[in-house]
Amino acid sequence: MSDNVNTSKNESAGAWERARTGYGRAVGGLRDRWDTAAWWQRWIVYVLLIVGALFLPYEGLAPVMSPESNWQTILFYPIGVYVLLALGLNVVIGYAGMLDLGYVAFWAIGAYTMATMSTKYEWGFWELLPLGILMAAVSGVILGAPTLRLRGDYLAIVTLGFGEIVRKVAENSEWLGGTRGIDHIPHPPSREGVWFAGTEIFTYKIRDARPYYILLVGLIVLVIVFSKRLEFSRIGRAWSAIREDEDAAEIMGVPTFKFKLLSFAIGAAIGGSAGVVFASKASYVAPANFPFLLSATILAAVVLGGAGNIPGVIAGAFLVAWLPERFRVVTEYRDLAFGGILVLMMIVRPEGLIPSRQRKAEMEEGSGGLGSMGAEVAGPGTSAGAEVGSK
Repeated sequence: MSDNVNTSKNESAGAWERARTGYGRAVGGLRDRWDTAAWWQRWIVYVLLIVGALFLPYEGLAPVMSPESNWQTILFYPIGVYVLLALGLNVVIGYAGMLDLGYVAFWAIGAYTMATMSTKYEWGFWELLPLGILMAAVSGVILGAPTLRLRGDYLAIVTLGFGEIVRKVAENSEWLGGTRGIDHIPHPPSREGVWFAGTEIFTYKIRDARPYYILLVGLIVLVIVFSKRLEFSRIGRAWSAIREDEDAAEIMGVPTFKFKLLSFAIGAAIGGSAGVVFASKASYVAPANFPFLLSATILAAVVLGGAGNIPGVIAGAFLVAWLPERFRVVTEYRDLAFGGILVLMMIVRPEGLIPSRQRKAEMEEGSGGLGSMGAEVAGPGTSAGAEVGSK
């Protein structure tokens, strides 16, 4: 009897391993083809992806993608906002290898900048978008300057505290609306008569999320281009060195503190831009919109998709935002189903759905790429794991 049970277990383990290996080979094959593709072939793919994203609000997709909710609204929030936030957090976690558990604070700072300056001083959206980005970036510097000499779990705890501080300040400040929040936030100025795929793309109304979604797509494209330029620059190489071994990078002459601070500022700025757009669409913000759980959700999106790899991060953010809405039909069990899917994915692909080559190599060596926290994790088959097993 025990032999049959063991045989069944071995067959199941073998099936899981074959599925995992097959998926890895498929992803690797696509990546190899992409690496050898001509520049014009890449640009065709880029254009097709952007056009496909712009056509996603098509109402015919609603019965499949979100039968229980408004598909266009979900595309803006949570899907579009989560993708933009995940791209910002990827700069901090995926590129520089720092664990940030308070990222929602920068989204809140951007949103409250839009809310306060527009309602109290009548500033317009296009003036407040760069201001919200600047305020969030400055906040990232203020947080990072005294704390970025910490590493791993210590840094994570400090950033978690910062996120809660921002929320509590908003709750207890009458100038920021307190627990009531701020309403009647104006929308961006509209320009009627410009149509695309049946949508007036520059006519901003609270009941139509499609123009805001298109605005988010534009921001996401800009952030992707900016991130890729950074990744292959001197700054990106410095972040990679810090992520792999901060002490070695510092010995080799890399000013680690400066580059870590820059990572925090850039990630915060991207989060602030998402906050400005969200506040202008919702026309109302309150402290309850910015819980710690949202920081954890965006972190899960980055890790699930493949930290450090932009296509993976986008895929992870899309799944984390879309799956709970897709399972809304099972009401109180949807969170259970969503959590189960996340656990299953991380068992099958602990390095993420679409990891970068460098990040995958770090995982195989026993380094998760999250500073000292990641380096402490030894996996089976790694050199660190072999040392542990031999003791």
